[in-house]
Amino acid sequence: MNIQITNVSMRYAEGEIESVQVHFNGHNDDRTININGYIPLTAEQYAGNESVTALQAIVRQEVANKIVQDTNAA
Repeated sequence: MNIQITNVSMRYAEGEIESVQVHFNGHNDDRTININGYIPLTAEQYAGNESVTALQAIVRQEVANKIVQDTNAA
């Protein structure tokens, strides 16, 4: 799955990062599967993971977790 980080939005409170939204889109090589959205992160989750590579890994993991959760709930 090819994941592209399209935007990182930060919310501040009293001059400090309070939360972050990591917007993304992605598709498989054949482009038969498309996905987009955002992953909310706390300031603590974002700290140390500011690089695009790290954010892509977080997005992959969070999307996979959501897919598995939804499958288990069915």
